[in-house]
Amino acid sequence: MTSYEKSKHFYVDLLGFKVIRENYRKERDDYKIDLACGTQEIELFIIKNAPAHVNYPEALGLRHLVFKVKSVDDTVKELNGKGIETEPVRLDDYTGKKMTFFHDPDGLPLEIHE
Repeated sequence: MTSYEKSKHFYVDLLGFKVIRENYRKERDDYKIDLACGTQEIELFIIKNAPAHVNYPEALGLRHLVFKVKSVDDTVKELNGKGIETEPVRLDDYTGKKMTFFHDPDGLPLEIHE
């Protein structure tokens, strides 16, 4: 993550995650924000000038996050209504359930899946 304001707005204001704690780490000149997503937690590390991913999204490490939703169609409408673009909805080859992708402000792919 490279922008504190954009990242926090996206994950908290648009996606509705709850802030558990947020800390500025002076020695690193970055922020760490812990967020609740249901019973799960995610950590955002916001670093000004962080290097981009090596390639999209096949670099070593985490490829993307997946969020299980009751209705992909309803969630797509909600995301689009907030100005978040989504890819076309498609069926997962293995589960036969609906899924699609969207991206955070830094281009990290996020998936919603029924």
